[in-house]
Amino acid sequence: MRIYHLSAECYPVAKIGGLGDVVGALPKYQNKAGLSAAVVLPHYDRKFVREHQFDVVFRATNLFGGKRTEFEVWKEKADTLGFELYLIHIPGLLDRENIYSYPDETEQFIAYQLAFLDWINWSQQAPDIIHCHDHHSGLIPFMLAHSALYKRLANTRTVFTIHNGQYHGAFGWSKFAYLPEVDMTSTGLLDWSNGINPLASAVRCCSAYTTVSPSYMDELTWQSNGLEHLFQMERHRGVGIVNGIDTQVWNPETDPMIAANYSLKNIAEGKQKNKEALCKRFDLDTEKPLISFIGRLVDDKGADLLAEAIDRAIEQYPWEANFLVLGTGDPDTEQALDVLKLRQTQQYRVYIGYDEQLSHQIYAGSDFLLMPSRVEPCGLNQLYSLRYGTVPMVRSTGGLKDTVIDYGDEGGYGIRFDQASVRDIVYSVGRAISLYRDAAHMAQLRNRMMSLDFSWDRSAREYIHLYERLITNI
Repeated sequence: MRIYHLSAECYPVAKIGGLGDVVGALPKYQNKAGLSAAVVLPHYDRKFVREHQFDVVFRATNLFGGKRTEFEVWKEKADTLGFELYLIHIPGLLDRENIYSYPDETEQFIAYQLAFLDWINWSQQAPDIIHCHDHHSGLIPFMLAHSALYKRLANTRTVFTIHNGQYHGAFGWSKFAYLPEVDMTSTGLLDWSNGINPLASAVRCCSAYTTVSPSYMDELTWQSNGLEHLFQMERHRGVGIVNGIDTQVWNPETDPMIAANYSLKNIAEGKQKNKEALCKRFDLDTEKPLISFIGRLVDDKGADLLAEAIDRAIEQYPWEANFLVLGTGDPDTEQALDVLKLRQTQQYRVYIGYDEQLSHQIYAGSDFLLMPSRVEPCGLNQLYSLRYGTVPMVRSTGGLKDTVIDYGDEGGYGIRFDQASVRDIVYSVGRAISLYRDAAHMAQLRNRMMSLDFSWDRSAREYIHLYERLITNI
């Protein structure tokens, strides 16, 4: 079975968030399971691309906005990522460093999708599945079904995965001319709120769509930035599949980015050594529980609540816990977290920025990981924390609700709270402090967490079953 994954991100080539982690891991595990999975990205002028060798495997021109446009398909020679990696290169359009935020971003992603379709249209063998990730590749199901240019690909099934339904990639009908010739009677499938909405179109036109957790599938029916009615109508065609994690990258037994490696056999010793290294770097007391936050400092993650919640928690529980924040994002949130350092000089530290190695060390050295998200389609951070024996403190939403059971419930191992609010966060800090004082219970939970299976092996099998069902029903 031949699968092409289309995405704007793929770790380690180009990554902003969880989308990059998923696309960098899922095809590798699908290949391990016997499929032939490849990833197709826009070309980025980034470190990975500059340091690896590529062959130009296809070169052609197509009509884009009424103009003849040259494009190339590059293939990474050595398949170093565990799957074939292809880049769509278009001089002056898809040859830049950043992934997002260009004024012609819409044109970039349309051109990327058209070049991909033109390439496989000329290939000798069509893929069995085109797996599109988020709105950046959301026009492909429509174009396959309603453009005569691609009629030889009519039997190719499409899967569309929604990693974050808040972002639709919508644009005005003035840019319709960038699309290829299509059946004009079907253009209603592109429309939502008097504009072209790639995410809505993909949900309508794909063979099946997925979300990155079952709970998020339900949440989209009442919280999807204006597409609630669409998801209510199309709910029967959706499948929720919880993301996995790459257990080769995220493995405390072999992780080169942490101070001391450990496994189920020596959790207490390994966690303590990593905590000592982390606390030494940030001048924190190792005797106190360490509660950390890792992630984008944006409202969706509840990051705007952190400064006030940490301040109140320290006032309510003086000298009983330490707090560490790693992240970057909204300038006002960054400033509030920075200013808090002047008020709370003993029990709180913050690192504004992105540091992959430090994030690994925080997972290994912290006792608790705080995730007060307003929206969390799946979440990967809580899965990383479980892998490293760090208790996740999560709001009950989306994938956090699907993957974390409160330690007060049977078989539980985490801390859950209902509201993305300062009050609920502070209350949960109190629960974490009480739990930390019970050393035997903490040891039991750490063993339970590190024994859980959230690997991509499990999730990849669920995607394969979906593919097989779609192909069988052609």
